[in-house]
Amino acid sequence: MSVTAGGIAALIAAGAFLMLVIFLAVPILRLRRTIDEATRAVREVADRTGPMLTSVNGTIDNVNVALGQMHTTLDGVNLQLTRVDTITDNVAHVSSNVANLSTVVSAAAANPLVKVAAFGYGVRKAAANRRRASDEAEVRQEMKERRRAARRG
Repeated sequence: MSVTAGGIAALIAAGAFLMLVIFLAVPILRLRRTIDEATRAVREVADRTGPMLTSVNGTIDNVNVALGQMHTTLDGVNLQLTRVDTITDNVAHVSSNVANLSTVVSAAAANPLVKVAAFGYGVRKAAANRRRASDEAEVRQEMKERRRAARRG
């Protein structure tokens, strides 16, 4: 059995290839462990995400129910606001009517009051003039009597 140089070269190449496989096997095994851990982490995330999504769906359903109730409430508020607008319009009409009535009553009451005041003033003036005329007549009468008495006596 003779070993040729090609056989020795093949043995050296086989040894080198074996060393290369052993040298690369260690990182490949470590990479396998990393991939296994990543797979486990993804499974855990998937397992935890399902219940979270279920909880989120429940929350969204509750929000939708609350929004529906809010919509119903807003419809009721809008209905009440429409009623309040109608009442406000009626109150504005009533206020306008009261203002007009106040103007009419004021004019109706003021005209007779002015007449009564003018009549009172006229009566006072006439009474004062009559007193003055009466006083003047007395003074004239007395002067006439003095003149007559002075002529006689």
